This record gives sequence, C-alpha cells and structure tokens, in this order.
Amino acid sequence: MTDVSREAVYQPPSELAEKYKGGIQRHTAVTPHPSASVPGSTRIKLVESFYIRPRWLFVRIETEGGVVGWGEGTLEGHTEAVQGSLKDISRRIVGWDAMNIEDIYTYLYRHRFYRGGEVLMSAISGIDIALWDIKGKVLGVPVWQLLGGAVRERCEVYGWIGGDRPSDVLEQAKVRKAQGFTKVKMNATESIGWLDSPHALDETVKRLAEVKSIGLDAGLDFHGRVHKAMAKQLAQQLEPHRPLFIEEPLLPGHVNELKDLYNKTTIPIALGERLFTRLDVRPYFEAGCIDIIQPDIAHAGGISETKKIAIMAEAYDIGVAPHCPLGPLAFAASLQVGFSTPNFVICEMSWKMHYNVGGFDLFTYMTNPDVFAVKNGHIDLLTAPGLGIELNEDLIRKEAAEAAKLEPWQNPIFRGPDGSVREW
Repeated sequence: MTDVSREAVYQPPSELAEKYKGGIQRHTAVTPHPSASVPGSTRIKLVESFYIRPRWLFVRIETEGGVVGWGEGTLEGHTEAVQGSLKDISRRIVGWDAMNIEDIYTYLYRHRFYRGGEVLMSAISGIDIALWDIKGKVLGVPVWQLLGGAVRERCEVYGWIGGDRPSDVLEQAKVRKAQGFTKVKMNATESIGWLDSPHALDETVKRLAEVKSIGLDAGLDFHGRVHKAMAKQLAQQLEPHRPLFIEEPLLPGHVNELKDLYNKTTIPIALGERLFTRLDVRPYFEAGCIDIIQPDIAHAGGISETKKIAIMAEAYDIGVAPHCPLGPLAFAASLQVGFSTPNFVICEMSWKMHYNVGGFDLFTYMTNPDVFAVKNGHIDLLTAPGLGIELNEDLIRKEAAEAAKLEPWQNPIFRGPDGSVREW
C-alpha cells in the first residue's frame, strides 16, 4: 500500500512564472542616427558643463555628426573643483571617438598617475554618462541594451521624507504614499554628539514606527552622523521595528568597526555614496560588513564604473541600490544600470526632495517627465535611445547663466552646544 502522505507534491507555476516563461519580452525599435555610417562622425567635437540650480552640474558632449549626449557630474558642495577638472578633461578628449567609452575612461582614470577621489571621479562620471548617451543615440537603442539587455521591466524607487532635521514624517509619508511610493527614506537623527544622551535616539524609533503604521517600508540614513557608541545603541533599538535598511551607520573607512556592528544586528546595512571605485568598495565586500552597496553614479565613475561595481557586488551576494539625490541625468543613468543588473534592489529618487528648492525639481529641465511616473513604487523601462530622457537645452543654458552669478550650493554646517563641528 502506498503512503500517499509521502508522495511528492508539485505546485503549479505562479502567475509571474507563466507570464515570463519566455523571458523579458519588450520590443524596442532600432533606428541608428544618420551619422552612424559616416566615418569620423562620432569624434568628440565639443565638451561643455553647466552648473544649474538647485545644485546640479550637467555635462554636454557633441559629436562631429551632431549627436548630443548629456551626463551629470554633480558633487554637492564641490562644484567649482569638478568644473576645473572638467575643463582639463575637455581639452584632452576633443577629437577622440566617443564610441570608445572604455578607452576614454581608462585614459582619464589611469593616464595622469594620480587617480580616484571624489573630484576626479565626479568629472569622469559626467563625461562617461554623456558618452553612453551618445552611443545609445548613435545606435538607436537605450543604454540598458548596451549593458546586456533588460533583466526586469521596471525599477523600484523610494522618495525622501523629513529633511536634514527630520520632522513631520508621518504627514510627508502619507503624501509619498499618495504619489505612488511604497518605500521611503529619512534621516535617522538630527545633529548628534559623539557620545550623546540615549534619549537623543527616542525620536528616531518613534518616527520609524509612525511611518510603518501607514504601510510603508522605510530606510534610515545615519548619514555618518552617528558615531560608534551611539550607532550600536540605535541599531538595537530599531531592530524590533524592522527598517528596510540602515545607511552609513558609521563613517566610511571604519571597515572593522562596521563589521562589528554588522555582527550585532539583523538589519540590512547599506553604504557607498562616499566610495568612488571598485578599489574603494573592495575592503567592504571582502570584510562581509554590508548587505547593500550604494554607488552614486555621478561620483563613482559614471555608468562604466557603477556597472562594474554591481557585477563585483553580485559575487558577494550584495544588492545594489544607487544613491541618487541628484538630477534627472544621474537618475536616468542609475535606472539604465538597474534595468540590466540582476542584483539591483532599489534606487533613490529626488522628486520633491528637500534639497530641491526655489522652484527647481527633478522634472524642471525635462521635456518628457512622464517617463519617470511612479507606479506602485516603480519606474517603467525607459525605451528611448540613450539615457531615455529629453532636456530643454535653452532653459539649461539660460539657468546656467543666472546660476553663474550666484554662490554654488553648500552643505549645512552642524555644531554642538559647545560650538564643536558635528557630522552633517
């Protein structure tokens, strides 16, 4: 007699398994630019940069064949330094073939002996993103096609609530939910001392509980403000409330200390906006002290280096969540990586973020903002050639002329009651 209780039970395929049993099926028309078949047409003719409000630095590259690519090299609080680096880079690469992205990247990174760092890598980022935009437009395909094709049909995104000094997060969370977000991020604390009162952490826990009460998941950005003595207390208090992740719980560089914290908590740990190359992220991967890497595509070396970091992260079972409190070009570039990267998890979106003041926001310089519509917490696959967004160049040039008369954006300064500088 057969013991039916021990027979194998096979479940039918899920609806999603049935839907995608043939893989991702998204046809995109391929129409190369007319200059694509003209010898010499893809040589770089002109490189320009534009500082525009609220705090972004755009890069424009034009080829001899008339194809224009846009990139972003925003480095908040260091605009003039990046502009200087871009001026130097621009005179070096005019005449080079814009299609040879890896050759240009390798030259800019390796040729001048001193390499890496936030200023040079941000300048290279702006150039690199613009070159990928050009290549996609010349060939008539979105960038994700050039990165191996789509592995998903949409990318998950999160919006910000609370500002630099988090408050009123519940009301802001309700607005984000109405906008279509299912996940948000907020700063964990205000200015906090190296060793502060444990009660300084009470409001953080309360805020997280409030946001989760309306059905949203929330990541908490420690922003490197919280030093080791307080970080381990805060992680312990947050654990029962299950945040989506904690970001920069300690300052970059403290690999061993981060590993100690990692071993004390089950909360996913994210980090990476102040790491700029594969060499910078390598110690964190090898130490096994993070769950999510957050390269900023406008700082880390553009699409080229961000994609390589993502591939490297997959070997360590680390997810990729691009850091992007920046403009539409950095956001579009981050999504292009996300569409083609298996271990992508979520991307930051700066729409209506607290830094976007004075009437300037993510969509201000775009002529096709509908491509960034948030639907159930996701952005649909971008299908237009290149980065997939269109910009109002006349408005950019006009605003750059006005912004040039002003002081570039500077980050706030935090000080304690004794007058000493605190981490922002």
